[in-house]
Amino acid sequence: MLVPDGRPPVHLDNALKLTGRRDPRLCVLNTAGGDDPRWTVLMYDRFAGHPVQVSHLALFPMPNVRDPEDLLLSQDLIFVGGGSVANMLAVWRVHGLDVILRKAWQAGIVLAGSSAGGICWFEGGTTDSFGRELRAFTDGLGMLPGSYCPHYSSEPGRRPLYHRLVADGTLSDGIACDDGAAAHYIDDTLTELIADRPTAAAYRVTVSPASDVTETPLATRFLGDPAE
Repeated sequence: MLVPDGRPPVHLDNALKLTGRRDPRLCVLNTAGGDDPRWTVLMYDRFAGHPVQVSHLALFPMPNVRDPEDLLLSQDLIFVGGGSVANMLAVWRVHGLDVILRKAWQAGIVLAGSSAGGICWFEGGTTDSFGRELRAFTDGLGMLPGSYCPHYSSEPGRRPLYHRLVADGTLSDGIACDDGAAAHYIDDTLTELIADRPTAAAYRVTVSPASDVTETPLATRFLGDPAE
């Protein structure tokens, strides 16, 4: 995510505005990155001096709060960082976060994330969770229908693998986003595609009954200055 000088990351700033609050409560989760404290400190630093109440939930080596459900359900925005989506979902389920996050979604709390933090809300996607070779991940939370492919143009193996997995039915039809692009859903309905840079694009990827894959570019709204 791009980070203009003195401002929060563009996509996170947009998500904060979606809460409708002047001083939103933001909780960040980096389970996919093993709760690396450097990432957590970076997130606090990025919002220093801004009207945002930042907290975090760590699960390694044990939860950092007595009641994760109470923490998460008291937020206006929950943001999930990148890393291993497979490891993250396994740990979440052990701690009951799969159920808690669904409650948060149903309560109208804004849920957001990047990379693994984007895949997790869908049925599945493409991942390097299992090693350097990209593979399918099919055990997402399933709050959003279909599949999701991040890093679509920046990693050469993503596009052909995603097409192949959708074609053979391993993954459902879905959305693919370049770095910097994001899909905005209200409830489980795709509302728009947004981007923090002019060149970032998004696509709908579908398969026909004859197993032919179609990639359709989607209109994307640039969140920055049109002159950039």
